[in-house]
Amino acid sequence: MADEVKLHGTWPSPFSYRVIWALKLKGIPFEYVEENLANKSALLLQYNPVHKKIPVLVHRGKPICESVVIIEYIEEIWPQNPLLPTDPYDRAQARFWIKFVEDRSPSLGRLFHRPGQEQEKAIKEILAILETVEEHGIGEKKFFHGNKIGIAEIALASIVYWLQVIQDVIGESMYDPHKFPRLHAWFEDFKKVPVIQENLPNQDEIFARYKARREKLAASS
Repeated sequence: MADEVKLHGTWPSPFSYRVIWALKLKGIPFEYVEENLANKSALLLQYNPVHKKIPVLVHRGKPICESVVIIEYIEEIWPQNPLLPTDPYDRAQARFWIKFVEDRSPSLGRLFHRPGQEQEKAIKEILAILETVEEHGIGEKKFFHGNKIGIAEIALASIVYWLQVIQDVIGESMYDPHKFPRLHAWFEDFKKVPVIQENLPNQDEIFARYKARREKLAASS
């Protein structure tokens, strides 16, 4: 039942969309609860008292926090349409790439720093992620471990989709299809999956939101 599963998130957070994609790929009904991070709800603070962040999945009244932890929980509770390979080695490889992306995802937020050393460092870190995935992550298969989207795809796509917008906001080209042809082909295949295509936030709206955020940061500095 839909009332058994609630997702507390924020538009247009890539981490919220990770969980949305996982739930949709699994075919799990859920209620979405939009949170205002400038005025956090009492429920959000109750459900995630440690980090006080989204996303939070609430299943039968019990909260689960952190996007990748949530997706692994979803995988265990609802085994249909698996998001992790069945082979132990392939599962380990998927988790390796998930951790690789997770450890470096804070660089995405640091791109909003005003031009200078911090922003330049973040750009180099993002380029290193793309170069590594292009060279070592994308194999001959359609996706990381076959013809179906898994957790590794969800984690990486949440970086690439939002990076396309952020690079336009800050005026720095990073995700170049000509420089990263394998990654580009992989990402285009990801977006063509009907469930994903139906649940992608509008990039023009994200651009407007992020541009306003960047202008606010510039005015306050």
